[in-house]
Amino acid sequence: MKVSRYDYHSQFARFDEFMAELSHLIIDGHYVLGRDVDKFEEAFAEFLGCSYVVGVNTGTDALLCSLKALGLQPEHEVITQANTFNATVSAICLSGLRPVLVDADEDSFLMNANQAVAAVGPQTRVLLPVHLYGKPTPMRLLLDVCEKRGIYLVEDAAQAHGARIEGRRVGTFGILGCFSFHPSKNLAAAGDGGAIATNSQDLKGKLTALRALGQIEQNNHIRVGYNTKLDSIQAKVLSWKLPNLDCWNEERRRIARAYRERMSDLPLTFQRPEESEEHVFHLFVIRTQMRDQLLEYLRAKGVDAVVRYPIPIHLQPAFSDYGWRRGQFPVAEALARELLCLPIRPNLAMEEIDLVCNCVRSFFKGGSVRSGRSVNQIQGST
Repeated sequence: MKVSRYDYHSQFARFDEFMAELSHLIIDGHYVLGRDVDKFEEAFAEFLGCSYVVGVNTGTDALLCSLKALGLQPEHEVITQANTFNATVSAICLSGLRPVLVDADEDSFLMNANQAVAAVGPQTRVLLPVHLYGKPTPMRLLLDVCEKRGIYLVEDAAQAHGARIEGRRVGTFGILGCFSFHPSKNLAAAGDGGAIATNSQDLKGKLTALRALGQIEQNNHIRVGYNTKLDSIQAKVLSWKLPNLDCWNEERRRIARAYRERMSDLPLTFQRPEESEEHVFHLFVIRTQMRDQLLEYLRAKGVDAVVRYPIPIHLQPAFSDYGWRRGQFPVAEALARELLCLPIRPNLAMEEIDLVCNCVRSFFKGGSVRSGRSVNQIQGST
């Protein structure tokens, strides 16, 4: 038996009905910013609990357009974390702003909020936390410093569709929230896509123009913009899946609880949970100094484990001009060496969870597998 990371077929219940709707869209010909895009934007805004959503081509474009819409100057700085995907910092650079990095937190594996606050300077205009792996970044301290210093909070929620803090969805705490619908995400397009959430009517208007070459009506271009529109076919796919997202996220949490309980006595570290949060486990990450050996062992056993971000931002050649050096962000470097992602998807079967846990146990126990409580028992107790 093999345990894969993805199973797209399971995300399309009533597949014939969906294909009939998709066929009608293709024949109808409203391919670009059509009715289906409007429908998805409205539905996703309602899901998030915000006023507006603007669909774009990718999550990277969501970040780029958000930063451009704020009307900042080249000398202005954006604070983000050293342990994130390349797109977070690339968007800062492509928008003509200067990235300022802070280290990760040892327990949450997210932005070190105290370092972020300390890094705020006279040129700081944006704090850009990343809700990494589906875990919400604690917002209170970051929101406080933004309010006191008059700077913007922009959320990178590309991995956290539906995650909550005290019942409020991430992506709605800042002035702008950025999402990706890459096929790997909890809410996945059948290709690529992105979106920006906001409660600002003014920013919604700017973003709508920015995504369409700066155009507000035919041949009336009010600014230099981009060509980054959410495709109508992808919007149809996303609208079809969105009603299931909360249920799928709850399944991810249940599987994560099973993983944690089954492996709690092993020499592993997990992201520290917070009572006020609803983690959506885009990825289930474990931390071990034997990461590479464990990865090789799991793959040999048919478990599709994967390493995400083995090189932190400050050591990437693309950003060498900024003068960051090895050792500057030690937690981010340690996480890059030690984090491993185990398979997690909503329909992961009990037999698959058993196999993953037993393989990890076997690796650390030198081949002896202690079964402990069954996953059925664990799930029944959650």
